[in-house]
Amino acid sequence: MSEPVLIRWSEDGAERVARWRSEAGAPPPKRVVVADDRLTADAAYRLASEGTAMLWRGDYQNARQLLQAMARRADRKPRKPAATPTEAFHLHRLAQSQRARTLGMLLLPFEAEHRIPLRRAPDVRRACEEAWGPGEGPAVASVRELLGLIGAHEWRKKGVEVPATGGRIHPHYGVFSPVRGEYVRLVAEAPLPAKALAFDIGTGTGVLAAVLARRGVQRVVATDMEPRALACAADNVARLGLGAHIELRQADLFPEGRAPLVVCNPPWVPGRPSSPLEHAVYDPDSRMLRGFLAGLAAHLAPGGEGWLILSDLAEHLGLRSREELLGWIEAAGLQVLGRRDTRPQHPKAFDPADPLHAARAAEVTSLWRLGAR
Repeated sequence: MSEPVLIRWSEDGAERVARWRSEAGAPPPKRVVVADDRLTADAAYRLASEGTAMLWRGDYQNARQLLQAMARRADRKPRKPAATPTEAFHLHRLAQSQRARTLGMLLLPFEAEHRIPLRRAPDVRRACEEAWGPGEGPAVASVRELLGLIGAHEWRKKGVEVPATGGRIHPHYGVFSPVRGEYVRLVAEAPLPAKALAFDIGTGTGVLAAVLARRGVQRVVATDMEPRALACAADNVARLGLGAHIELRQADLFPEGRAPLVVCNPPWVPGRPSSPLEHAVYDPDSRMLRGFLAGLAAHLAPGGEGWLILSDLAEHLGLRSREELLGWIEAAGLQVLGRRDTRPQHPKAFDPADPLHAARAAEVTSLWRLGAR
């Protein structure tokens, strides 16, 4: 077990120390002041922009309102115009990072069992336990971090209705929710090459494994590297009553053996993730995509198909070309058997105010049917 990261500050003439909680791996702030309800939004935003964190000792609901006021100030910052879609992407990511860093400077104290010792503070123990595990001793985390935990807890309770699974998928904290239904529909509608066995590579919530099982695939071996994802998939498989058909394994990409159908929905954008959830969106150097393609032929049964579910958003952003993708397919000893396309329906594709609107409006999500040459 690694040593916990600590945050230090001075309060009431004494040096204090507590465990630092940041799922994104942000380091603890070096400068910390104690703040309460007398702090104005302008002063808070100025301190945060200068790199000074504020440990809140006032009313909890006032802290939430203060964060909202700080966010409005952050969103008013003028954006630098971009000359190319690639530049727009990098400027957008930089702005997101700076915004997250600034808003992450408003901090909350936690006592044992994740209790918040502030007026009007809610009971957040369950949400914190799902993400952090047991609460042992004092800790500090940002208000923004806690709100993310609470939101994830609500998603987990309610779930997301996915008709192709015959029920709802309940995402756990740090596991990407299947809110974009177009890629699920592609897997639900493409003709199956066989129904005896399928591999689902990088299963996440287990949604595609569940779709395949509902379509009559007798045995689905679903893999993931992340323990959180495997726990989430196991929960969903049990909820849907598909345990007899879906087997979960911890693996980096492929399980042993070959299958007549191998499915993979890798992260769609080459880039460095800045939080656990972003690992489902950003794939540094297209590692997972290239790894899947390079190993697919060795794990396909004769005459089998590999289904690659991939958006072309990276192509519209200038981060990866179609020629590169086709080159990786050819170099892996694969051929394209066919492709099914669909247009995304998420709100950002129709929002002209989004800095990446042009790329999102042109985006196409595809199911590439691949076979060994």
